[in-house]
Amino acid sequence: AKTGKEKYFDLLNQARQIRKDLLKKIIKETEGESWCLSKHLLAATMRLIEVGTKYFQEGKKEEAQDLFSKAYDLYSLFWVLNLKLIDVGEVKKIDDNQLNIHDTKKSGFLGKIGELIKKIIDCCIE
Repeated sequence: AKTGKEKYFDLLNQARQIRKDLLKKIIKETEGESWCLSKHLLAATMRLIEVGTKYFQEGKKEEAQDLFSKAYDLYSLFWVLNLKLIDVGEVKKIDDNQLNIHDTKKSGFLGKIGELIKKIIDCCIE
């Protein structure tokens, strides 16, 4: 829209179609909410990795590691959802008083699914 050149819209449409085709290979249940949630989890994961990489290159290692950790949490949620390891209808909001910023090791739901996903999706096993 900024340049007024339609070729960019065509490129955007092509990228969107490629994304849809690739997501269909991973996401078997194309029900609206599962599809959108999966799409947003992967998009947010990638964005956090991009910004984390930028921070790392700028020497902001702690900020980068925090973003990489959050990206992995979202990536794990994507796989938990699509491997049907949880029923989304059973997920409830976590109360703020249950979160502790001083925790050094992840526990609870995200900690458990993170460990589970590491075991299930291990790209180093040949």
